[in-house]
Amino acid sequence: MSNRHNKITDALCKALLTLKSIDEYCAFLKDACTINEILYISQNLTVTELLSKGASYPVISKDTGASTAVINRVGKCCEYGSGGCKTVINR
Repeated sequence: MSNRHNKITDALCKALLTLKSIDEYCAFLKDACTINEILYISQNLTVTELLSKGASYPVISKDTGASTAVINRVGKCCEYGSGGCKTVINR
């Protein structure tokens, strides 16, 4: 996480670990994020899943509404990131 890994982000991660159900996660996200932020994260996760299955950019764009620039950025984050998305997808 480099410069994004600090006491504040650790506190967020610890807070997420306390949640025990999808309803609790949804309630937390609704309180902590705007609807656009929730949709953005959701879209990025879907793009990640489709990329991991080998879907083409045009198919991903059609299925998610993401631009090719977003798909490319998400792909680079997954390829060069810390593996968090891969962990979620594999589980």
